[in-house]
Amino acid sequence: MKRIHFLNSIQEIFQNHPVCAILGPRQCGKTTLARQFIQQHGTTQIHFFDLENTFDLGRLDNPMLALSALHGTVVIDEIQRRPDLFPVLRVLADTTSLRFLILGSASRVLIRQSSESLAGRIGYLDLPPFGLREADDSNKLWIRGGFPKSYLANTEKGSFAWREFYIRTFLEQDIPNLGFKIPYRNLHRFWMMLAHYHAQLFNASELGRSLGLSNHTVKKYLDILEGTFMIRTVQPWFENIGKRQVKTVKIYFRDSGILHNLMGLPDRTAVERHPKLGASWEGFALEELLRYYEVPASNAYFWRTQTGAELDLLIHHQGKRLGFEFKYTDKPKITPSIRSALANLQLDHITMIYPGPHSFALNNSVTVMSIQDLYQEFR
Repeated sequence: MKRIHFLNSIQEIFQNHPVCAILGPRQCGKTTLARQFIQQHGTTQIHFFDLENTFDLGRLDNPMLALSALHGTVVIDEIQRRPDLFPVLRVLADTTSLRFLILGSASRVLIRQSSESLAGRIGYLDLPPFGLREADDSNKLWIRGGFPKSYLANTEKGSFAWREFYIRTFLEQDIPNLGFKIPYRNLHRFWMMLAHYHAQLFNASELGRSLGLSNHTVKKYLDILEGTFMIRTVQPWFENIGKRQVKTVKIYFRDSGILHNLMGLPDRTAVERHPKLGASWEGFALEELLRYYEVPASNAYFWRTQTGAELDLLIHHQGKRLGFEFKYTDKPKITPSIRSALANLQLDHITMIYPGPHSFALNNSVTVMSIQDLYQEFR
């Protein structure tokens, strides 16, 4: 499966920078994308280093000597394992014609100190798992999530089993490899408890009391899961409207399949019977909306007042204020919250995303959009 949009993005980055960093969670398809790019745009001089391979690690014992003798494109996979390579890449980017395609399973926040030496020389591409742009079945994508091996598994049972193994490997190997010394049991319990806060306000004190952890530790665990692309935090939006407004972040699992595993929901029937059905759908649809509009995390907000009025998502796009609601219902309608958001937030439009088959307008300011039509927009 070729992810044309992201292949084009790599090419655009290389037009302006000698270093392109593809960042995303483990097993989301970074290595496959890099190989596809090389086949499509590369030369015969390709040098691949996998830093999980002990042989390749040995080849980079003296990185300046090993890399400076090369020509063409150098691909370095799992770059977060060798942060000492960044200063070497800076020198080589300035003094040679080499191009570097580096792949990492940690966000630029977690590798910031190491990558700062490449300022002005590096462009970033955040690669998520499969979404509506690649998947042909939105319901299957929602239940299984977008990790390629989960989405493409032959059976529901096989998909669920793959995600169980992924979660265990993530906690037992990936987190320690990033330098975090956290007991497996502690982080696993925290992650499972966090599933019950999906699409809700994050309450560090309440979560800490339940787990016997300090607020500082709870926030540290959340930062780690956010920095490894597992969790998304959405900031509250404030408007000068004379009403008390919520100032706490909301949290979402970025992959609905991982959420369903941590909640013990193996298939669609189990998801549809669970009280968190609406929250699961909200997180799935929100993630797709942010991908569609290519919204950076700093430009995504929710709005809520102490009296209960709320808006799931607010973004600024092409000079407009756009609001979004995500409803798992077959009969979307204008609610008091929507009226309040329109009256208080100076929105240009509100779109309600729902799982039904048709899109239609409720009035001049509110449109209902089918997730299937969003799929067609991606296509």
